[in-house]
Amino acid sequence: MSDQSPPPGWTPRDPDTPEGAPPEPVAAPAPRGAAAGGRPAGKGGRRRTGWRRVVPTWRMLLGSLLLIGLLLGGALVAGYLLVDIPPANAAATAQSNVYLYADGSQLAGDGEVNRVNVPLSQVPLTVQEAVLAAEDRDFHSERAVDPKAMVRAAWNTITGKGKQSGSTITQQYVKNYYLGQEQTVNRKVKEFFIAIKLGREKSKDYILEGYLNTSYFGRNAYGIQAAAQAYYGKDVNRLTTAEGAYLATLLNSPSAFDVVAHPRGRDRAVARWNYVLDGMVKKEWMDPAERAAARFPEPGRIRPASGLSGQRGYLVEAVKDYITERGILDDKTLAEGGYRITTTIDKRRQAAFVDAVRTEMVDDLDPAARPADRLVRAGGASIDPATGKVVALYGGIDYTKQYVNNATRHDYQVASTFKPFVFAAAVENDSRTQDGRRITPNTVYNGDNKRPVVGGRIRFAPENEGQVSYGNITVNTATDLSVNTVYAQMAVDVGGEKVKRTAIALGIPEGTPNFDSGPAIALGTMQASVLDMTQAYATLADHGRRTPYTFLEKITKDGDTIGLPDRTAEQVVSREAADTTTSMLVSVVDNGTGTAALAAGHPAAGKTGTAELDRSAWFAAYTPDLVTVVSMMGQDPDTGTLQSLYGALGERRIGGGGYPARIWAAYTKTALESWDPVDFDLELQRGASRPQQPDIPPPPDGFPTDPDAPPTEGRTDGGQTDGGQTDGGREQGGQTDGGRTDGGRTDGGRNQGGQTQGGQTQGGQTDGGQTNGGQTDGGQTDGGQTQGGQTNGGGTDGGRTNGGQNTGGDTPGGAFGRRPPADYLE
Repeated sequence: MSDQSPPPGWTPRDPDTPEGAPPEPVAAPAPRGAAAGGRPAGKGGRRRTGWRRVVPTWRMLLGSLLLIGLLLGGALVAGYLLVDIPPANAAATAQSNVYLYADGSQLAGDGEVNRVNVPLSQVPLTVQEAVLAAEDRDFHSERAVDPKAMVRAAWNTITGKGKQSGSTITQQYVKNYYLGQEQTVNRKVKEFFIAIKLGREKSKDYILEGYLNTSYFGRNAYGIQAAAQAYYGKDVNRLTTAEGAYLATLLNSPSAFDVVAHPRGRDRAVARWNYVLDGMVKKEWMDPAERAAARFPEPGRIRPASGLSGQRGYLVEAVKDYITERGILDDKTLAEGGYRITTTIDKRRQAAFVDAVRTEMVDDLDPAARPADRLVRAGGASIDPATGKVVALYGGIDYTKQYVNNATRHDYQVASTFKPFVFAAAVENDSRTQDGRRITPNTVYNGDNKRPVVGGRIRFAPENEGQVSYGNITVNTATDLSVNTVYAQMAVDVGGEKVKRTAIALGIPEGTPNFDSGPAIALGTMQASVLDMTQAYATLADHGRRTPYTFLEKITKDGDTIGLPDRTAEQVVSREAADTTTSMLVSVVDNGTGTAALAAGHPAAGKTGTAELDRSAWFAAYTPDLVTVVSMMGQDPDTGTLQSLYGALGERRIGGGGYPARIWAAYTKTALESWDPVDFDLELQRGASRPQQPDIPPPPDGFPTDPDAPPTEGRTDGGQTDGGQTDGGREQGGQTDGGRTDGGRTDGGRNQGGQTQGGQTQGGQTDGGQTNGGQTDGGQTDGGQTQGGQTNGGGTDGGRTNGGQNTGGDTPGGAFGRRPPADYLE
């Protein structure tokens, strides 16, 4: 029996369907190319599945781009229609800034606007082209805005290639004249639309003229005419191409590129000037031969406004530099004015500083009788060590007569005022001498003149002041007398890099000129400013805690307060390192080269310094409550070159212990007149307060030449036998207990023959430090001079006799009888 197929359209019965139930219809076959469910299939007839479902199709992308384009175009049209060209802003008629003393009284105002508008026809074409080469070389051919440049500048800023501007000259003019310098999105959007509208409504010459008349060039000069007068003392129509290129250079950074006000930025300014001229050649605005012959046009001296006479100008400029260098406000924003700036300057102490310089130095100057007096300059700074506030600053005789601020300049060596940083580094790093002895105030070094430094990589044999040789002396005495050979050796013992790191930690800027870590670092060859040195000494005064200095209490504008940098104090060296250094500097004032500071009537610690060729003389000192540094400098008033101070004020030489120390004392006495004298609270390094026995025996003849030789056992030829020295290290009657008489050290010497009966009588030194007739004014006993030389005649007032020099060696702890004349002391 054959199996026959059902007729077409007949639906087979479902076995599960009850009889009598209506049959289900049969679905028609799907059309070719259709997917299941009736939806069209994707390419190849397959539906998008998996990750393909989340990827937009090209139709979706195209639609999105068209939508974004429509929205952006609509926004541009709306912005163009809604943003109008506003009237000139306040910056076009800049307000004044008001500077206040700490008590709120007015110090100065610097807002007198220096602007004279000129038509473009008066600006030489080459000067116009120099400006375009510096700021916008395609100005005449480009549109008002350059989106590509804006995107490129934004990308370079984001990727760390430097903060750049993508603004055209049209945009900069809009910012200068209509808006402001605020870095906000709202301002940039307005600038964009105003520039477009201005570019359509005004000519290129109109925009360039406005830009040249509104741009800030520094020196309080707004516009190209004011800048021509401020820098070259001539009208704009007489500017040369090279001069115009320099003024164009200033547009990029007016304060940084003024080579007179900021000589450290000279290399960058010259490089920018070259960039401008090279751009002119590239655009064929300047002949290559003329370019090759161009020389940098030195700008003239700064002529400040009369309202900044006296010390006011120095104070205002120092405060402005502080604000701009720390990024509180940029110089263009600050120049807009309207700020009330309350400084830390104490009005009473500021007046006291000026009076001290006048009474102790200026009143004694007589340039007519002494030509060297024309060279004399002075600078000073005073800081509260607990807060870091600059309470007084002396910049020079008068800001309108001598613009450069002597308190902040960086072109004079700091000389021996650097030596305390070497010792602080030694204590901080637990340093030792070449033969392993820990460096303390009592460590013995050889102080002979031109003694070669041992252990360094380069040969160095420094001279002492006055070519004086001191023999074996302690570090304390070497500090009292500012002995170069001792500190040069110590710098090598500690390590030059460690010394440099310590100085930086104390507050010396790392970028200070001539800040080299070689052995000469100990002699103060670097060129830190007076203010920098005051910061570093303030760290010592505050037991090793550095509080960054500040000139600012508060800045406000229109009721809003401007944020100031954080100045949290930081322990940068140990208290033992700072305090032990202070203890030696107290000795400098009490017994050494800084005794003139005793006139202040307060316990003080300080250090003198005299630079190479006597071009500067320094005194850096502090009480527990006030740190002040004073420097005298030699400079030719006509050429600006640094000059020696020989013969100034009728003195053969000017040392730090002379006029600078007397100025310091007079100022400090007045500044602290309502304060009770306070002693230093010191925590010293182990071994610093204990007199140390000499570790270096003298050779049989002459001064020792090798301070690194190991100590020997005892002394030869009766040098210090059982009878010659008691358990305490002192001969019976030879020295008073502790080795000090009337505040000075006598440390009975080590003469070649020891302490013989002829060299020192029994009963040796009375309370006055002299034997009963056994010691003359020269410190020589009745027995004359022993085989080893003169015994260390007991110290008279101050602990040093006039003739207590041995021929067989120096006493361990002092250079008694070797103190050079005052002219040779730093």
